[in-house]
Amino acid sequence: MRLRENLRFAFGGIVANRLRSALTMLGILIGVGAVILLVAVGTGSSHRVQQQIQSLGTNTLTVFRGGFGGGGRARNGTQARGNQLTLKDVKALQSQQNAPDVKSVAPVVNAQVTATYQGATYQPGQFVGTTPNYKSIRNYQISSGRFFDQNDETSHARVVVLGATVVTNLFGQGADPVGANVNFGGSTFQVIGVLQSKGTNGLQDQDDVAIAPLTAVQDNLSGNTGNVNQIAIEAVSANTMNAAQSEITATLVSTHKVTDPTNPGFTVLNQASLLSTSNQTNHVLTVLLGAVAAISQLVGGIGVMNIMLVSVTERTREIGIRKAVGARRSDILVQFLVEAMVLSILGGILGVAAGLIGSHFKIVGVQPLVQAYSVFLAFGVALAVGLFFGIYPASRAARLRPIEALRHE
Repeated sequence: MRLRENLRFAFGGIVANRLRSALTMLGILIGVGAVILLVAVGTGSSHRVQQQIQSLGTNTLTVFRGGFGGGGRARNGTQARGNQLTLKDVKALQSQQNAPDVKSVAPVVNAQVTATYQGATYQPGQFVGTTPNYKSIRNYQISSGRFFDQNDETSHARVVVLGATVVTNLFGQGADPVGANVNFGGSTFQVIGVLQSKGTNGLQDQDDVAIAPLTAVQDNLSGNTGNVNQIAIEAVSANTMNAAQSEITATLVSTHKVTDPTNPGFTVLNQASLLSTSNQTNHVLTVLLGAVAAISQLVGGIGVMNIMLVSVTERTREIGIRKAVGARRSDILVQFLVEAMVLSILGGILGVAAGLIGSHFKIVGVQPLVQAYSVFLAFGVALAVGLFFGIYPASRAARLRPIEALRHE
């Protein structure tokens, strides 16, 4: 009976000051909603980056000439001969004896060419000469036609597979160019397939690409120098990525006869390391976003405390009357504590609803992904805030002496 009576008094106090109660709940609502939504944005951003990295291929490593900082250059500014990647390196990496954790290898030669088709011209972002293994290494799928095979590579066939962006710019939206003959840099290549769209990886449009057999590209566009721009490699599994990287490095150090470990003349990019670094960065970002949102919950709690102190002051006479007719100190304590908790609970429920609704909309191009733990955490903190910031006003009300409270005007 006493609990029901205390609840009635608590709800009566909330309803009697609707606007003030609504503003107090708004502070809790914003805090809870912000925590849920910002954590969801951080998680969505992390997921998006992971997808972009994974779209580059499965268990992929890439060997580049030189280093990321421009290392590997001779003193006269030209690329040092020993720093060139060659088909000899490719053959060495294909050896199971040298690299048992390497599944497949594909040399890559890049060419800058302009494509021409029936008066339309377009320069693909990438024109790649490679081998059939490149398809599986880079996880390309075919939407129409086929990818070139080993017979095409061996016969030096002038065939090409196009990305969706190249198709759109040369043939128009929705066109199927399979079978068409396109001029690339003065040489005619027949289109035999179109790649499924991958979108952007954050740095470049992955659909802005044309891929042809290495032999045909060397014969007609880049020249057969024996050098390659990079080597794409697929490890046996995700668990062997680091082992494969070590084997690749050791093999190339041997073939290049490297004497200076600080400047080997090549760089091995490990997709697993890149993904791990990205995950760590995004985790820090998510924690920071959650911390910023938590500050708004703290501000909301201070608002609850402020309103409850005002409520105690305004209802001092009511407290005195209740004590005079037999209410105990614990009854007054529970009454105001319940009032603070109700404000926090209602604000928390509305905040959860706001966060879940907001997660259905893209924010700065990121689709938020709500995490269950953030919902329970934000709501739990809202309850804790109501309890913590409601204890002092409630205990202050409970300590009032009946005589002094009745004298209060």
